[in-house]
Amino acid sequence: MAKAKKTLDLSVLKVPRHVAIIMDGNGRWARSRNLPRNAGHRAGVENLRTVIDACIEFGIEILTIYAFSTENWGRPESEVRGLMRIFARVLDQEIDELSAQGVCLHHLGDLNGVAATLQNKVRRAVEKTQHNTTLIVNVAFNYGGRAEILHAVRQMLEDGVDPGTLTEELFSSYLFTRGLPDPDLVIRTSGELRISNFLIWQAAYAEYFAAPEYWPDFGRDELYGALLAYTQRDRRYGLLASEQPEAR
Repeated sequence: MAKAKKTLDLSVLKVPRHVAIIMDGNGRWARSRNLPRNAGHRAGVENLRTVIDACIEFGIEILTIYAFSTENWGRPESEVRGLMRIFARVLDQEIDELSAQGVCLHHLGDLNGVAATLQNKVRRAVEKTQHNTTLIVNVAFNYGGRAEILHAVRQMLEDGVDPGTLTEELFSSYLFTRGLPDPDLVIRTSGELRISNFLIWQAAYAEYFAAPEYWPDFGRDELYGALLAYTQRDRRYGLLASEQPEAR
């Protein structure tokens, strides 16, 4: 029998428009249970369904997840192979249900170097869900914040952008997140206090929340707790309280 959901008071929340999550702790979750690391990654992917459902329930418009970094290729080959199999299986098994929920998938990162079959699965998932409007889910896969900035600079040079016309808005239009608002809240699970090359341009003024739970244990109630903490923050964007714009 499915566990009944706890009743949560959503009226007290100031819901951020865009939440980004560094899904950390899968390996340690598995080790604490004497399981192989890839068992933790499988549990983490299964947990993503719970968090997506909660984002829809809470009224979050955009969720960005850090699925696989440019540095993760340096992990043991067996772990990387296992991760790629997990990603491929999720795209095969979950995409229809996600699309039915109104989830629009975006890919952030570089698909070069990824197996052609997996590249095709990612592109098909993005195409299939492109018109959905309930929740945008950005999947940062083979992604690194520094690599993203370098990619943007190279593209601007190729386009012959005049340095005198360069603004933050123009630069942002060359990033993988172009057209989307910056994250309001960045959550990292497992209690770690670092950003690990994630959205280093976009999250300049985001609020950060370190959740103690490993990612597979970070569910609906834990997300609510992070949103409650966000609600209590005073976002100043480098200004004094009296100088803050009414909406940003």
